Amino acid sequence: MALNIAVCIKPVPDPKNYDKVTIDPVSKTVVRAGIPTIINPVDKNAIEAALRLKEQFGGKVVIISMAPPDAADKLREALAMGADEAYLLSDRAFAGADTWATSYTLAVGLQKTGLDFDIVFCGAESADGATAQVSSQLGEWLRVPHLWNVFAFEALEEKKYHVKTKIENGYMEWEAAAPLVVAVSREINKPRYTSIMGVMKAKNKKLESWGVAELNPKRDKIGLLGSPTQPGDIFTPDLKRKSEKISGDPEEIVKTILEKLRAGGLALEGSNYTCEGGL
Repeated sequence: MALNIAVCIKPVPDPKNYDKVTIDPVSKTVVRAGIPTIINPVDKNAIEAALRLKEQFGGKVVIISMAPPDAADKLREALAMGADEAYLLSDRAFAGADTWATSYTLAVGLQKTGLDFDIVFCGAESADGATAQVSSQLGEWLRVPHLWNVFAFEALEEKKYHVKTKIENGYMEWEAAAPLVVAVSREINKPRYTSIMGVMKAKNKKLESWGVAELNPKRDKIGLLGSPTQPGDIFTPDLKRKSEKISGDPEEIVKTILEKLRAGGLALEGSNYTCEGGL
């Protein structure tokens, strides 16, 4: 037998451009237009884990992502690493989804492929949201066991695995069997680089884009309207500082400063502050 392996990836804003990221005050969603994206770094560790499992037992590695249409090049990059086919879930109706709506859409996409996946790999968290919720929610939608923050993954048999998960001040060890959702941390491996040959092969690999029409999801479970988590008011804090010019000779200036510090609640009694030579 051979394994069917899926990897969920997410394009995120390139950290070099974080200073350009803004939030639309009306839709209350991140404005991504014009900001270069990369594959979420830990998602590449998930791709690498999937490829190693395929190399050990054979099978197929499928990439799936919910993202805007211009994310297709990131799926091509994953194909160039060695994945076999990719599916982009892209529709305006998916926009603004929280983790619950995102995980639901990914689950529907995985089912739409028609494959019974033995393992679904994810990154433990995304570089932009860092909620670390999608993988466990995905496991619940798929009704399979799920493990998070996996830093060691060893196949004992084709569908039986020895897994280590990080916890505070230590780790836990598990024996797990497929089907399974696994969210990996960066420590699990070192992702391979893409090669020229891999890039050339990726051009001929299957990459499909599906929207609402193809997936036929429950409309009350997708996008911003289907998200239980709703943002509150969004505003830019006032970072202006008040300034005041103090005039007079040095002794008068120091006296005025001390009075203002006391008025602001700073206890200066008992301190050896003098007006000679400054504070």
